[in-house]
Amino acid sequence: MKIEQTPLQDCYVIHDTVLKDSRGYFFESFNAKKFQDLTGITIQFVQDNQSLSTYGVLRGLHFQTGQYAQAKLVRVLHGSVLDVAVDLRKHSASFGKSFILELSAENHKQLYIPRGFAHGFVVTSSTAVFFYKCDNYYNKEAEFGIMYNDPDLQIDWQLPAKDLMLSEKDKKNPYLADILHLL
Repeated sequence: MKIEQTPLQDCYVIHDTVLKDSRGYFFESFNAKKFQDLTGITIQFVQDNQSLSTYGVLRGLHFQTGQYAQAKLVRVLHGSVLDVAVDLRKHSASFGKSFILELSAENHKQLYIPRGFAHGFVVTSSTAVFFYKCDNYYNKEAEFGIMYNDPDLQIDWQLPAKDLMLSEKDKKNPYLADILHLL
């Protein structure tokens, strides 16, 4: 396992050591002790989630607030996505900044997203199976979103706007400036 610090404070790309041979491959997708040794972060994941989406599906930008905030470890089991993390921690040096990373079944990269971040992804392959671990349980009352094309965030989703498919809920997300009081 190799850890790479992103430009966002406490957000890390994880490069796993993939062992390949004629039978396929093997890798250890998470080891709490190694993660703590490399980052100084102690984490206990309590919930795993998985989604299947088709090309152009954009899920996000989602987050939970208060005691229900979630840290996530995200990866792709099949296909590829453009993954986005946005720092929403008001006192962070990287507040309001985003980090974009391609996650795919081929590159085996993972992204650790700490509590206090919004998260989203768009599918860039024909289909993608997205998997993530959370360190806190989902709570509907604490769930919020930010508009994917918020001009203040300047996120380049790298797909034509006509190809993007959002849920009705995500089409109605507010801009970051309109929800600063929640953070």
